[in-house]
Amino acid sequence: MNFGYARTSTVEQNAGIEDQQRELHAAGAERIFREQVSAVAASRPQFEAMMAALRSGDVVIVTKLDRLARSMADLMKTVEGITKAGASLRVLAMGLDTSTATSKLILNVLGSVAEFERELMLERQRAGIARAKTEGKYRGRKRAFSNDRLLDLRASGLSVSEIAKRLGVSRETIYVRLRSIAPNLDAPSPLP
Repeated sequence: MNFGYARTSTVEQNAGIEDQQRELHAAGAERIFREQVSAVAASRPQFEAMMAALRSGDVVIVTKLDRLARSMADLMKTVEGITKAGASLRVLAMGLDTSTATSKLILNVLGSVAEFERELMLERQRAGIARAKTEGKYRGRKRAFSNDRLLDLRASGLSVSEIAKRLGVSRETIYVRLRSIAPNLDAPSPLP
């Protein structure tokens, strides 16, 4: 069976996941596993379900390598899992199929280059942030809401869940912010 795997990092990327699905269907994917979660997330349930469903002779199809794995180590672990199941991997953007020795070699080289490029990008980003900090230009990520707004909502008697919903953030974000701005405020423990 041909399995497709489509992934975007966030739920806002609907067009991206739909494009991937179209490409996977066109490439012959009979069953598509899709999820909108970062590749570095602790849990990717659809990915795990696909890996568990693999049998000998199956093919995993992805549009690009970065949809499947975030690092070279993760890629190698994934390819090893696919291979152990007796399946192979096709990467559409690269024209690679791990059922051949040449494609396996190319996949390893390209995965290493991709990881190297990512490390360089992160290095440049860190250097840029450090330079901006020394020049007094770096302010960090813009806050989604002000501390005053949070305290006003809390003082109005709203629950943490209601505040989180209104502000469009997680409950944990509310708890963390409340602890940082008003440690003595009667903030309930983060239990459900």
